[in-house]
Amino acid sequence: MAQVEIYTQPGCPFCHKALLILNAKGASVKEINAPKGTKEREEAIERSGGRTTVPQIFIDGQHVGGCDDLQRIDKSGELDQLLAS
Repeated sequence: MAQVEIYTQPGCPFCHKALLILNAKGASVKEINAPKGTKEREEAIERSGGRTTVPQIFIDGQHVGGCDDLQRIDKSGELDQLLAS
């Protein structure tokens, strides 16, 4: 199964929703705590091409976006394909 990394921050409902989707798929998820002002948040911004919100999700190093993006690719079936790689 693919390697999934997700940058989150405590109390974020979008982060929680994204984690629920990924966990329901049985994905092995590396959660990276990235509150504002941390080096982890700066890393997320750099890796995502400038997106400043969380969550930011990467599957096998490929940026797939945030929670809305994850929901979209889940509905299209693309998420299952990405996770199976």
